[in-house]
Amino acid sequence: MKKHGLLWIGLAFAGVASAPATAQEVVRIGHAADMSGPVAYFGKDSENGARMAIEALNARGATIGGKKVTWQLIGEDDASDPKQATAVAQKLVDARVNGVIGHEGSGTTIPASKIYSDAGIPQISPSATSPQYTRQGFATAFRVVANDIQLGRALGRYAVKSLNVKRVAVIDDRTAYGQGLATEFANGLRQQGASVVAKEFTDYRATDFSAILTRVRAANPDLVFFGGMNAVAGPMLRQMKQLGIKVRMMGGDGICSDEIFKLSGGTMTDGQVVCAEAGGVEDAGKAALDNFRAAYRKRFGIDVQIIAPYSYDAVMVIAEAMNKAGSSNPAKYLPLLAKTQYKGVTGSIAFDAHGDIRDGVITLYTFKGGHRTPIAVTK
Repeated sequence: MKKHGLLWIGLAFAGVASAPATAQEVVRIGHAADMSGPVAYFGKDSENGARMAIEALNARGATIGGKKVTWQLIGEDDASDPKQATAVAQKLVDARVNGVIGHEGSGTTIPASKIYSDAGIPQISPSATSPQYTRQGFATAFRVVANDIQLGRALGRYAVKSLNVKRVAVIDDRTAYGQGLATEFANGLRQQGASVVAKEFTDYRATDFSAILTRVRAANPDLVFFGGMNAVAGPMLRQMKQLGIKVRMMGGDGICSDEIFKLSGGTMTDGQVVCAEAGGVEDAGKAALDNFRAAYRKRFGIDVQIIAPYSYDAVMVIAEAMNKAGSSNPAKYLPLLAKTQYKGVTGSIAFDAHGDIRDGVITLYTFKGGHRTPIAVTK
């Protein structure tokens, strides 16, 4: 029989205990991301992915430890603000959630992670890439995407070996994500024999980059690398054109969605932007991810941005750990979560001693006709 929609995607793990349900249990999964700030479209994408997983689990009618389970998503908005992120984290702890998906950015994920750690609540970020997040020694911190060390160095290699870049201007937005990614990119670039000829920074809320870009233009780079998000990169591309800076822009997953074309006012040309997503699938996994994307479009009427499939898999990884432990109690399923061996819509998921995904892959993209187009999947 042909399989359809949400009832099957990502539910390949072993069935939950088949004993008759003896009592109703509500398993609460918290989700935190930017739902109202400058990158709210990423936050909504992440929440949508988590919601699809919750709906799929409920449709399945699972039990844990012989008890009937109802899965519930509790969504919170951190607005990309570290202070709000810690307030949100405490709110989720007080709500007695059984696990957390989020936060979206490194600048919010890192401060929130201590609160979850103190409460003993497992946290899986589907998108935060700063190495610092998983280097704090928290047993509760995990991520399902590659970190900035892998991402930045892969971009550095590609810039030199494939784009023949020798001189690069590096700009970051001073966030934990943007600054960390720019640093790792610069390290990777230098390892390949190229040089940073200008180093500038802005703010993630800025709209005027004329002074920065005037200095960049004077340095005569082959490439501009930006560590930050679409909300800044798009207007920056428009102002680069106004100032006659006719070089490519490169960045990480923060600029790696079709929103960048809209935010550039349509000034971005084909091939001008090269970016990398911390994740992706190789050929054998493309069918599962394509099926997820189709189900997502059917459910929400829009296309996946970037994060949704990783949020989906993050929920499913938690669900499988609970299934194996026979309990939704964080103290009981956390040891099983750390030992995860899961095949998801984003590929194989297993964690190292830090909570980072093992053998995380990177997908390189450019844009044609305003739409993201894959270049290669690499490690």
